[in-house]
Amino acid sequence: MTGSPGAPVRPAATPLRIALIASARYPIAEPFAGGLEAHTWTLSTALRARGHEVTVFAGPGSDPGLGVVEMPLRTVRISEGARRDTSTAAAPWIEEHHAYLQLMLELGRGPSRYDLVHNNSLNYLPVAMAPALSVPVVTTLHTPPTPWIESAIQVAPDCPVHFNAVSAHTAAAWRHIVPAATVVHNGIDTRRWRPGPGGDDLVWSGRIVPEKGAHLAIEAAELSGRGLRIAGPVGDADYFEACVRPRLGRTITYEGHLRQPDLCELVGSSAAAVVTPCWDEPYGLVVAEALACATPVCGFARGALPEIVTHACGRLVRPGDTAALAKAVEPTVALSRTDARRHAEAFCSMDAMTHSYERFYRSVAA
Repeated sequence: MTGSPGAPVRPAATPLRIALIASARYPIAEPFAGGLEAHTWTLSTALRARGHEVTVFAGPGSDPGLGVVEMPLRTVRISEGARRDTSTAAAPWIEEHHAYLQLMLELGRGPSRYDLVHNNSLNYLPVAMAPALSVPVVTTLHTPPTPWIESAIQVAPDCPVHFNAVSAHTAAAWRHIVPAATVVHNGIDTRRWRPGPGGDDLVWSGRIVPEKGAHLAIEAAELSGRGLRIAGPVGDADYFEACVRPRLGRTITYEGHLRQPDLCELVGSSAAAVVTPCWDEPYGLVVAEALACATPVCGFARGALPEIVTHACGRLVRPGDTAALAKAVEPTVALSRTDARRHAEAFCSMDAMTHSYERFYRSVAA
């Protein structure tokens, strides 16, 4: 389900009381740990602005302006005997499991003060324990299928959870077990992500982990003859030290993990954004951010990117082909920055996303 592209969002009719379950591991605060945390911040902020009562259950250190109820990652007392069990999970996994378990038990006690619960995390317990709640549970599918969530869906004979997916690609990937996920594309606040003037260098942004492929962006930039500025949190230190740091220099630079205003300025002052997923990207929030900054996108046609990038705002090539990506750089830079921004406003806006979520919420809460 998607909202009308670019349509103004009317004030909410009857406000909804929404429990929004976020990440217990990473705070919902800038600079964001990743796209999921950024998406949660944007969605909760937009829903609250529309008059809804939103309670965000999230990890310690989250933005207090979101009305957060913290899910503390407490150290769980595990005996020495239990620790010797060969099946014992790592302490962080146990802590996170305990946090979500406690939250779901609390949400299931007595009459609910919410109209619905929206699981916007990647944890399986909100899905597995949904039958114990007296209100509808919505879960957003942000990733390709995972064994834990597939298992959770099969806990009850008829899973009562209402699913939405961040792209048609992601919905199709889950179709074998979620036959009819509603598609609600991620959106960004185009009032915060403002158009920039462009520049000479390319930009790559995102979590610096192998599956995001920063090393391939470096290779393509070097082949194209343009400089590359990299920004994002280092999610895999070994990968960064082995594949990124050795190639930094005068034309390839690492700008750090930036807050939104600084990242917007960086992306907006770049000639084009290079997007190089080495996995089936479920959505690609960095694509939406670049287009909102009026920066066209040059990337791999993988995952949901072909859903977002049109011929008017970018060029996509065969996944992994850095030579083809390098050749596509100049045609991408030559594209209209106005058209890139216009596409972001029509397809990737926070207003369109929020309107779609409101329709989805009301359909399940009716």
